[in-house]
Amino acid sequence: MLLIGVDLGTTTARLMLMDEEGDVRRTIAKAYPLYFPQPGWCEQDPAVWWAAVRMGIRELVRGYDPRQVRGIGVAGQMHALVALDASDEPVCPAILWNDSRAQFQSDYLNNDVGRRWLSAKTGNVSYAGFTAPKLLWLREEEPQNFARIARLMLPKDYINYRLTGVHSTDCTDASGTLLFDVRLRAWSQDMLSICGLRAAQLPRVHESYEPVGTLLPEVAADLGLPEGVLVCAGASNNAAAAVGTDTVGTGRCNIRIGSSGTILVSNDSFAVDERNALHSFAHADGTYHFLGCMLSASACNRWWMNDVLKSHDYAGEQGRIDQRRLGRNNVFFLPYLMGERSPYNDPNARGAFIGMHLRSSREDMTLAVLEGVAFAMRDCLDIARAEELQVRGSTISGTTVTPLWKRIFSNVLGIPLITTQVPDVTSLGAAMLAGVACGVWPDVRSCSHELVKTAELIEPDRWTTALYQERYDTWHSLYPLLRPKFVRMK
Repeated sequence: MLLIGVDLGTTTARLMLMDEEGDVRRTIAKAYPLYFPQPGWCEQDPAVWWAAVRMGIRELVRGYDPRQVRGIGVAGQMHALVALDASDEPVCPAILWNDSRAQFQSDYLNNDVGRRWLSAKTGNVSYAGFTAPKLLWLREEEPQNFARIARLMLPKDYINYRLTGVHSTDCTDASGTLLFDVRLRAWSQDMLSICGLRAAQLPRVHESYEPVGTLLPEVAADLGLPEGVLVCAGASNNAAAAVGTDTVGTGRCNIRIGSSGTILVSNDSFAVDERNALHSFAHADGTYHFLGCMLSASACNRWWMNDVLKSHDYAGEQGRIDQRRLGRNNVFFLPYLMGERSPYNDPNARGAFIGMHLRSSREDMTLAVLEGVAFAMRDCLDIARAEELQVRGSTISGTTVTPLWKRIFSNVLGIPLITTQVPDVTSLGAAMLAGVACGVWPDVRSCSHELVKTAELIEPDRWTTALYQERYDTWHSLYPLLRPKFVRMK
């Protein structure tokens, strides 16, 4: 038996062919463009997603017996507004998670509707990247397009629709719309009313591991697959990555470092932190999780290296850092190059270097960038810990996370870090969900426990962790001091 997992990312679709033993047979990546029609806007044509997935699946199964393919799972970028008309054609380009045009509408939801009310109805407060403020923006700025909306969905749901003809979503992705009552795992009628929507415009919500349909005959023929291939509801990219790293069960943690960075802490019961600093979302195994998202993670290092130092020698630059400097660096970096999401929800936040003197070196600055991202992740982890979640370790993934950076993360967070044998954890998680839908495994947790294997363990050094605690306390005090200045820099 063969299973297909698809990770529909922001710029690339990554596809994986896996067998029922968890062995990866082939991986394929297909890139597609982003469009920036105005400053702060970020859009995509859903047709490019479908084209990438079609080509990717054809290449993925080439040379294999297509009759062995039993299931497909799709994970995808969250929050993007995909609005279809009565003919199931997009009424406008998809407005992506990193599009900030709806900041005014997000502020309206938080300040006028009220953060406390939103949290009670959905489990979350509003962020400009969420789907609900995008809908309000569309209703106010493009009412002709808003009036044409017959169906709303998210990016991976559009792929599932093209595969099966079924309009569906799952609890993990619905959690990031601000239209969903996460605790009840159902659409919030109150939020639909605020956004001017009818229940009929929203897709049916499934658990991530539930089947939603089988391939349409014409699609099966186009892809060279049997018509009976099962398609599951799938999951958000972060929830699927959690499945692909065995981050299921209370207190388990996964850190993903890409251009942005996320930390996911799973929890068997629903909970909301006091300040709504973290997102409270449904998890792919039928439980819940906290999610912290920082907008600039490896993007900070890329900016420092490529744009400032004019260097692409990441290994060389980090190799010049004296390991004895860990926990002793007096240069601090705030990594808020695109504003910040968790835990501050502040679009006005800015990056900053602080603490330089005449002896500060290039290596000190490079180290400060790596440490600043780790400190920001510590901010999110500490909020989860305040909810009495015992996080004793974490998995970490990301192609830009070097051995030095892993060591910094481990010491700043004060926990062991694990890298897993399969690096494409999101497409792996999507394939695993398809396997559960097909009955290969009885549930997500047993599948994840069985298939995910450790490749490397990074242990913190208690002396370095103690040094970093003092540095973190200093770093943590800087944003509140600078926040009034950031507002004036708008």
